[in-house]
Amino acid sequence: MYIVYILCVALAGMGLSIEAGLLGPLGEQVGHLWASFSIFSIGTLILLLSRLFISRGRTAREPWRNVPKWQFIGGFLGPIYVVVLTLATPTLGVTMTMIGVLFGQVTKSLVIDVYGWFGMLKQPINRLRILGMFWVVLALVFTYMGAK
Repeated sequence: MYIVYILCVALAGMGLSIEAGLLGPLGEQVGHLWASFSIFSIGTLILLLSRLFISRGRTAREPWRNVPKWQFIGGFLGPIYVVVLTLATPTLGVTMTMIGVLFGQVTKSLVIDVYGWFGMLKQPINRLRILGMFWVVLALVFTYMGAK
């Protein structure tokens, strides 16, 4: 099952690259905030339809009652991410944008794992994780230098 999840997140990552490639030109044509809004509107509609047709047998309010409010911060971070993609991709290109995103994701993910934030299991830092970070930084540097 582990390998299936790895393949799924790799495919989702490919989807983010496609999204960045689409958002840049869309933002240039209709405006960056409208492009971001359109992406979230379509995503919201798809999730709403999915929720209507794929139910787990719980009422709509039941799961929300005991959720810590800080867990909704992701709803704030998602639009910021999409707006930044919309603004940056036409200038940086998809590759540089995605490597920058990857650098940010891996760096913060490493910190989250080490400290066990957000209820995650603590994952100790080790040489292989540091080496992995080094390769991401190197990819960022090489991609930047190749774009100049």
